[in-house]
Amino acid sequence: MSKTSTLLIRTPEGIVFSQLLAGPMSRFLAWLIDFCIVLCATIAVAMLLTLLDLVAQGFAQAIGMLLQFVLMIGYGICFEWFKRGQTIGKRVLRLRVVDVQGLRMKPSQVVIRNLLRFVDMLPVFYLVGGIACVVSRRSQRLGDLAANTVVVRIPRITEPDLDQLASGKFNSLRSHPHLEARLRQRVTAQEAALALHALVRRDALDPQARVALFDDIAKHFQAKVQFPAETMEGITDEQYVRNVVDTLYRPNRSNRLTPADTAPCVA
Repeated sequence: MSKTSTLLIRTPEGIVFSQLLAGPMSRFLAWLIDFCIVLCATIAVAMLLTLLDLVAQGFAQAIGMLLQFVLMIGYGICFEWFKRGQTIGKRVLRLRVVDVQGLRMKPSQVVIRNLLRFVDMLPVFYLVGGIACVVSRRSQRLGDLAANTVVVRIPRITEPDLDQLASGKFNSLRSHPHLEARLRQRVTAQEAALALHALVRRDALDPQARVALFDDIAKHFQAKVQFPAETMEGITDEQYVRNVVDTLYRPNRSNRLTPADTAPCVA
């Protein structure tokens, strides 16, 4: 199979998301930052064990080796689990480890990819892992292949002016804050970004494609949370998606208009 730089994720509703895959160089730089952090921590622990070494040399050495193993493996496991796939190095380089379906990793995946790090590091400076990244279709090292994970890039996105995007539009979803909260809980960042991107680019779409696109996106979000029928009355699929985006990106904003002050708009 040919190599790709993009991870395509298709939802059961047929909506396709894409994420950029991290290359070997950016991954190596992230690892280098993490390695320096672990090395500094190891040196600090070694200095603390110096006093213990004066009393029991063999015991101090055993504790030192155990702590070094815990630091090397535990660092990656703890950060990738509690920080949702990001160590400090990955955060600096704007990278994240995810399941191949774009979902958050399971504990078993976190453990497997970090335990196999020792194999990827052979013989030195991640040579085996680097070669695996170069030849694999999704830039996966051996730990990623075994754990069924990939490393993706988090692009810098300039947030559009949401006040202008939803200006003068009454958001009927605001009448049901408990359902809004449920919607925010169930919608992923990628799904929210897709809806926002569709609204920003809507004027560049062919009219028929525009209607079909927002019909699909609206159905996708409606399947997440069912709002009362009156919230959908008199609005288009595009307006519904706009209401969803407004809810997701501005959760604490209240309606400034009343339904009588507004009319459905397809702009």
